[in-house]
Amino acid sequence: MAAKKKTWTEKMNPDMKPKVKKVENDFADIPAGATMLIATPNIVANYLRHIPQGTATSLQQMRKDLAAEYNAEFMCPVTAGIYLRIVAESAYEEYLQGKPVSKITPFWRMIDKRSPAIKKLSFGADFVLEQRAKEKIPA
Repeated sequence: MAAKKKTWTEKMNPDMKPKVKKVENDFADIPAGATMLIATPNIVANYLRHIPQGTATSLQQMRKDLAAEYNAEFMCPVTAGIYLRIVAESAYEEYLQGKPVSKITPFWRMIDKRSPAIKKLSFGADFVLEQRAKEKIPA
């Protein structure tokens, strides 16, 4: 029997702990020998919840801010993108279950029409663009 597929909310994995590790080889935009934060979906969600309504920030800015907060030189670009998607999908699941938009994690403040993440969302771009429009954030 196949294992039941986890919901996005289950993938938030509250028991997961952040790690800072030294990168042995050059990795993406991170040089060998640098320290890299591997955050958690909940750390990304918490960051998103602190972006003021009507403003947006970039994945790159979040990576810089969280790396600094956890005393690392960089934040892993791969897990940053994966965790952003997990947070977005989990928040949308909550929305579908009846949670008001005002109570879900405002992932649309980081995902815009040019974000690679927007093409991966299971629910498409319309919700993101609608929420950005409501907050008067450029698409």
